[in-house]
Amino acid sequence: MSPRLRPLAAALLVVALGAGACSKDEYVAPPPARTSDVADPAAAADTLAALQDAIHDGDTSAAAGLGADARSRDLLGAVVANAGALGLTDVTLRYVTETGRTRGSDAWDGQVAVTWRIDGHDAASARTELPVSFAAHGASISAVGGPGARLPLWLSGPLRVERAGDVLVAVAGDPTRAPAYLTAARRAVAQVRAVVPGRGGLVVEVPADPEGLRATLDTAPGQYSAIAAVTAPVDGSQAPGSPVHVFLNRSVYDGLDPVAAQVVMTHEAVHALTGAIGARQAPLWLVEGFADYVALRDVDLPLTKTAGQVAAQVRKDGVPEALPPDSEFDPTASHLGGVYEAAWLVCVTLADHAGEPALVELYEQVRDSGDLAAALREHAGWTEPELTAAWQERLRSLPGVAG
Repeated sequence: MSPRLRPLAAALLVVALGAGACSKDEYVAPPPARTSDVADPAAAADTLAALQDAIHDGDTSAAAGLGADARSRDLLGAVVANAGALGLTDVTLRYVTETGRTRGSDAWDGQVAVTWRIDGHDAASARTELPVSFAAHGASISAVGGPGARLPLWLSGPLRVERAGDVLVAVAGDPTRAPAYLTAARRAVAQVRAVVPGRGGLVVEVPADPEGLRATLDTAPGQYSAIAAVTAPVDGSQAPGSPVHVFLNRSVYDGLDPVAAQVVMTHEAVHALTGAIGARQAPLWLVEGFADYVALRDVDLPLTKTAGQVAAQVRKDGVPEALPPDSEFDPTASHLGGVYEAAWLVCVTLADHAGEPALVELYEQVRDSGDLAAALREHAGWTEPELTAAWQERLRSLPGVAG
């Protein structure tokens, strides 16, 4: 995963531009093979087929009956309810192999390939592999998920699902803020479409806590503990068409004031709705600066708030000699806030010079081709040195820098 972060007040935003790899072709599990006295792949495959049927039929009782204990019965019943509320389709559960982990005489962990798609939102199915704990030699399921694998939110426990038009929000844990998330997501879509016309809605997933976010995205512990939101492929895949959703870190997002929270949501919606996840050739100052340009476009905040960190850096170190390089977007950098503000000001400079439509066309052209020089000439009539000089002059004019 290649994360890109942006601080805003108490928040950090992340866009994950690609993670892992996955074939575009439909996954076909190999024939089950018995490899130990504990594991029974055929029984496990039958149990998964029964769970798949229960999901398809919306039969929570049948799914719960496949659980090995009260906790797993509740989980499997919730999985069926989640699938119905989300409108999942193309759901498949296929046994792949055992992992080598066994418990007692009849329990073991198997690797399971899962596919799913939210009907009306995802153009293609997501797919991943995750461990499933089997009991009774494979006749029942005791747990889903485990270390080292992403756990799709709909398989993690009960969800509250809110939807309106082409926006859907799925919330784990405390559901009381679900309507507020939906309102912010709807406003974010409207703000993005006011600048970048197009079709397609937004899916926002909200794990219960930072550990839930870590499991959903399969990241290292603490990696996203300080960020407010992440835009990423649902299954971590680079495959074309892989569903891209926004994921909130409610421990940070819920503490933001309403203006900051909306900026976070809109910034992430820009990434999700404009294909930024696939813009691997575009410079990060454009990808992240454009997202902030849209998110801050209708926000009435002074430059001391929106560019205060970069102004402090200019006062200390002088005007940068070049546009922000990708290396400066390292999430461990101490000056990350100033870097994102600098990127935003590059896009503001372009829009002031050539107009907002030209900025949008430049963004889309570079996103698709990676040729910044050609896009600058065509849409702004500038070379990169000319853009850099205009941006440097804007930095010099910031409050607290000028004079």
